[in-house]
Amino acid sequence: MLAFVVVRVTRDGGDVSDALLWTAGGFLFALALGYGAGRGLAWAFRVGRAPEYMKVPILFASVIAVFAVSDRVTHESGLLAVTVMGLVLANANLPSYEEIRRFKEYATILLVSGVFILLSAQMDFAAMATLDWRSALGITLVVLVARPFTVMTALAGTSIPFKERLLVALTGPRGVVLVAVSGLFGERLASIGVADGASVPPLAFAFVIVTVLANGFGLAPLARWLGLSGKEPPGLLIVGASPFALVLAEAVRKTGLPVLVADDDPGRTRPLRAAGVAVFQGDILSEAAETSIEIAGYGTLIAATPNDAYNTLVATNFVHQFGRKQIWSVAREKAERSGHSLPPALESQTLGAGQPLRELNEALAAGWTVQLSRLTEEFGLEKWRETNPRAMPFGRVSPGGELTLLSAATPANGGKPPPGTRILAALPPRASEARAAERIARRSGGGAESTDDAS
Repeated sequence: MLAFVVVRVTRDGGDVSDALLWTAGGFLFALALGYGAGRGLAWAFRVGRAPEYMKVPILFASVIAVFAVSDRVTHESGLLAVTVMGLVLANANLPSYEEIRRFKEYATILLVSGVFILLSAQMDFAAMATLDWRSALGITLVVLVARPFTVMTALAGTSIPFKERLLVALTGPRGVVLVAVSGLFGERLASIGVADGASVPPLAFAFVIVTVLANGFGLAPLARWLGLSGKEPPGLLIVGASPFALVLAEAVRKTGLPVLVADDDPGRTRPLRAAGVAVFQGDILSEAAETSIEIAGYGTLIAATPNDAYNTLVATNFVHQFGRKQIWSVAREKAERSGHSLPPALESQTLGAGQPLRELNEALAAGWTVQLSRLTEEFGLEKWRETNPRAMPFGRVSPGGELTLLSAATPANGGKPPPGTRILAALPPRASEARAAERIARRSGGGAESTDDAS
């Protein structure tokens, strides 16, 4: 906007300093309006002035109002005002922040996709033919010089490693804001007699096409070249330290997958630390966990604490990050009672044949073990079943290292696992068994067969 003001005033022979001062005043108004609206909404949401079901509609209407008012004072300042408003709200620590953020994500996908379609429909692609070598040079300079210079300057003095700075500097796809603004200013430049004004929209489309394709197809190779790509499949996050968590973590670690156990009790985590299992000491729902645990490194979560309500809370909190299919929990102690059954929105997949954590720990105390069994051409799934008729499978690890957990309700549509697949299961003691182990075996007798079919 400032660049456009300079061009327009210069061509009209006006005073550039006065025009810039007026424009800067409008931008300051946009900053103040966005900041004030953000603080006002944050206060209203925090003290309960807005009911929960009305927060998203109020926010949506406020965004439109702030944009319109700011744009009325100074053209194209509305985007600045609502951006500042969003920054204020995002840093206000609102209890309802997650619900608002999810709405924003849904709205962004729908609106940005629609705007791209509308803008593309208005584009005269014959104008793309007017671009010449200067356009190609301009795109190259922006991608390889201007963007890296901007990022490196912004990150100077920070603790971010140089390779990570370089990855960010070379990853800068342009999008809907560029295309929308270029169309507007292209028309205005052409209307005041700037010869190249009509070339701005096709040049912006060229920017978008080049950067999206280059970053989309080049990000993974660039990350691998810089040594920043993940070299192993996503691991397992277990919430709740217990004897069962210890043996399960040790078995999964043997596959080479990362395992992390989270618990806030030092006494419960001490045996895991002694065994070399990675531990997060604290509440998995805390802000410290959010900032210190790299959730992207884990693809599956098991809520396995003695507290059924806490397991449900953990599963519900992480379902949007892991996906519903990757959230598991041990069976609830009173799940079979009608007064304790959960609605579908709060249910997670039950691990194994449906034993609560207490019974799993009792089985381990009675001599059961959690082991990995590798399948081969000669020793396939059927042979494994015959050898371990009372085993309680918990999951399988593919030859590529991908962990898939299993439950008694898992449909038997997985086919025969290929050779090299490892079955993760609890196996009974070979010697005389204690009464606790017998009770576990009787309870899981019908579920193990179904789970085996799934593996």
